[in-house]
Amino acid sequence: MKRPGPVLTLLAGLVLGLFLLSLNATTGTKSASSSQVEAPAASTSPSPKASATSSPSPTKTTASPTPSKSAPPNADYAGRTDDDSSAIAVSLRNGKAIAYFCDGHDKESWLKGDVKDDGTMKLTGKNGSELNGTLQEGKRIRGTVDLEGQRYGFTADKAVKPSGLYRATATVRGAQVDGGWVVLPGDGRDQVGIVNRDGEPSAAPDIDPETGAVTIDGEQLTAEPVTP
Repeated sequence: MKRPGPVLTLLAGLVLGLFLLSLNATTGTKSASSSQVEAPAASTSPSPKASATSSPSPTKTTASPTPSKSAPPNADYAGRTDDDSSAIAVSLRNGKAIAYFCDGHDKESWLKGDVKDDGTMKLTGKNGSELNGTLQEGKRIRGTVDLEGQRYGFTADKAVKPSGLYRATATVRGAQVDGGWVVLPGDGRDQVGIVNRDGEPSAAPDIDPETGAVTIDGEQLTAEPVTP
């Protein structure tokens, strides 16, 4: 009896090897499948809503309005300079002022401007004339007038009619007449004034303190109270 040849032996070994290889592959697949454990699905629990805490709105602090000062009352003031050389009258109306300064001969100035709530005033006129004054308790005005390089201190007390400031303008005998008067406190007889005839100043005649009537160069005029 002949032994199988080497070829048969080799074929038998090859078949056995393929069988074992196939068996190992099948076993490994099953092991791998069984070893895989599905991870539990992540729970999608809703995230808690942040509770909105409503903070109270800050209380606005309203500042109390600063009380406004009232404008100085309407009034008239008249008086003399400290050296008694000249007179001055000031009329206040609704925060405005007009003033007249004169020496009764040839020096005069009309001035005007605003009056502040604290009673101070700066009035200006022609040729750089200037009045700086302060109303004191509504009873008087204390201040200075700068005119033609000189400074005059003055005090003008509150005036009651017929005292105060007067003016008359007209054309008399072909000349332009402009007269100004300061009627000082009292019975109206103490007056200081200047009349300009075409720009030429001279002492003014007295006016009637009750009516304002005045005669200039033979013609009767009426001097009226002056207000701003």
